[in-house]
Amino acid sequence: MIGINVYLAVIVVATLLSMYRFFRGPTTVDRLVAVDIMTTITTGLMVLFALYYRRAIFLDVALVYAVLAFLGVIAFARYLEGGI
Repeated sequence: MIGINVYLAVIVVATLLSMYRFFRGPTTVDRLVAVDIMTTITTGLMVLFALYYRRAIFLDVALVYAVLAFLGVIAFARYLEGGI
């Protein structure tokens, strides 16, 4: 089984790449997609913590965070397209 350090290294690289897109993105939509990627990465990190610490509560927190992040991105996308 792959060690947790490998998973953390992949998460760090993915976070750095999405932060690059967030700061460098030429449009607002690119920045929104980068934020969505970072929330997905954060959810994955919470699941990784749940596995490492063997605590199921982290899975519940990750699920609630993922749903709220999804709703936030949808609301901001609707705002950008001019809807309510």
